[in-house]
Amino acid sequence: MRCFFVGEVGLQYRVLPEGLEIDLKKLKDDIGKALPAGAFLKASEERPLAFGLKALHVLIVLDDKKGGAEQVEDAITKVPGVQSVEIVEMGLL
Repeated sequence: MRCFFVGEVGLQYRVLPEGLEIDLKKLKDDIGKALPAGAFLKASEERPLAFGLKALHVLIVLDDKKGGAEQVEDAITKVPGVQSVEIVEMGLL
């Protein structure tokens, strides 16, 4: 007999803004609003890159049953002010 444990998946993304003038707090709020159903923004952190540019690291949580890492990444990519999105870490919570 097989047992499957269904839980939540945590996805950590590094989001690079289009430039120094991008307000990272607003960008975080816009990302939270753009996420597909069943996904939510759990945490965020600004991390310095170079020459004053900062990356926004966001932790997105979604139901393991639904999957959807690609949909989350697509949603973040479409937010105005986002230059690029890279998944840093993924794991069950």
